[in-house]
Amino acid sequence: MAAFKRKIYKRLLEWKAQGGITALLIEGARRIGKSTIVEEFGKQEYKSYILIDFNHISKEVQDIIDNHLGDTDTFFMLLSSAMNTPLYPRESLIIFDEVQQYPRVRQEIKYLVKDGRYDYIETGSLISIKENVADITIPSEEESVKMYPMDFEEWLWAMGKDMSADLIRFYFQKQQPLPQAVHHELMLLLRQYMIVGGMPKPVAAYLENERDFQQADKEKRKILELYRKDIRKISRKYQAKVLTIFDQIPGLLAKHDKRVVFKDIQNQSDFNSYGDTFFWLEDSMITNMCFLTSDPNVGLALNEDRAYLKCYMGDTGLLISHAFSENTIAKEGLYKQLLLDKLSINEGMLFENLVAQMLVANGHRLFFYTHYDEHAHRNDIEIDFLISDDSKIKQKIFPIEAKSTRVYSTTSLDRFQKRFHERIGGRYVIHTKNLKKEDSTLFLPAYMTWLL
Repeated sequence: MAAFKRKIYKRLLEWKAQGGITALLIEGARRIGKSTIVEEFGKQEYKSYILIDFNHISKEVQDIIDNHLGDTDTFFMLLSSAMNTPLYPRESLIIFDEVQQYPRVRQEIKYLVKDGRYDYIETGSLISIKENVADITIPSEEESVKMYPMDFEEWLWAMGKDMSADLIRFYFQKQQPLPQAVHHELMLLLRQYMIVGGMPKPVAAYLENERDFQQADKEKRKILELYRKDIRKISRKYQAKVLTIFDQIPGLLAKHDKRVVFKDIQNQSDFNSYGDTFFWLEDSMITNMCFLTSDPNVGLALNEDRAYLKCYMGDTGLLISHAFSENTIAKEGLYKQLLLDKLSINEGMLFENLVAQMLVANGHRLFFYTHYDEHAHRNDIEIDFLISDDSKIKQKIFPIEAKSTRVYSTTSLDRFQKRFHERIGGRYVIHTKNLKKEDSTLFLPAYMTWLL
C-alpha cells in the first residue's frame, strides 16, 4: 500500500531540521499509518534508515538490544550488520516501531540522542499505560506528537480532490456559502468519508476497488478485531471491563444525550470502578473522550468533571462497522441511506462522532456542558462541544452544536449565550446545510469542521 499524503510529514520535517537534539515519539492508535509514514520519511529524507518493529523483532536484533544498547559503538556496528544497512553519521534514521513493547529502549533513548550520530523516531500505541511505563524514567530528550486517522482534508487529497480542499478553505475564510451544486458534491464526499473513515487500509481498499464500501468494511472489521486482541492482552484486573465498554460504544452513542451512565453498564457501578477502563480506551486512542466542564471558562480543563463523559470512537468509519453487522448493512441498504441523507435512525450519533473526530484531529480537547433545571426536572441546556481560542490576552470560548437533521432549534445555544455571554467569542452550528451567518452564530456545513 502506497503512503498517503499526511499532514504529520511537515511536522517530521520540522523535527529533522532541529538537528537531532531530541528523539521523536509518534503516538497513535493501531493501524492509523504511523509505521508507513515514518518509513516513507526515512526513504525520502535520509541516506539510509533502519526500522526495528518490536511486534516482529528477530532474536538476533533483540539480543543486540539486550546486550549492547549501552555500548553505542558496538550497538551500531552489530545493528548495521544484522539489518544489512550501512549507517551514515547525521544522514541515517533509526526507527523503533511499536516501542511500547520494549520500554527499556525509551529509557535508553537519551544516551542515543546524546551520542549524536543518528536521528531516532519511536512509534507507539498505549504509550502511557501503567504496564508500559513501570520502572522506567521517561527521558526529557523525547519529544511527543499525536497522530490521528486521516482528517477530511487528507481524505480529499487521497481522493485526488486537492482543489476541493482549497475551495472549502477559501469560502470558510470568507464566511460565504459555496455554490449550491458544489455544496452538494462536498456533502457527498463527506458522507463517503463518514462511511469509509480515515484509517489508511480501508481508504486504500475503497480506492483500489472502484470505491467499493464492502471492501473497505472488510478492512475495518480486521482493525476492530485487532483492537479486541489488544484488549485481551492487557491486565486481567480491567480486561473484561475494557472489552465490555468497547463493545457498548455504539449503544452509548445511540442514546439521546450520548452520555455514559455507569449504572446502565452494570448495577451499582460508578466512575471509580471504571476509571482504568476509560483511561485505557483514551490512551489507546481507539476512542475520543469528551468530559463535562462544570463552569465553562477559558480554562475548560480546570473545571473538568471526569465522572461525566461521552465516549466517541476515534474513527467514524470504524464506528459504522462496529455498530452494524455486515448483514444489517446489506439488508437495510445502509450506505445508500447515508449517501442520500435518508438514514432515519442512528445518523445523529454518526454525525456527532464525525464532528468530534474532526475537532480532535485539529488539536482540540473535547468538553461538553449541560445545565439541569430544578423546576422542570430536566436538562434545559445541552451543548455538544466547547472549544477555546488561542488568544494569549483575552481568551474566549465557543459553544458548538452538531445538527444532523434539516430542522432543528438553537434553544440550548441561546440559553448558554444568555448565561455566559461575557465569555463567548462566537457560536457554531455544524449542520448538513450550506454556510450562513446570523448575528453571532456561524452555521457551518460539516465539511468545514476541520478548519475550526
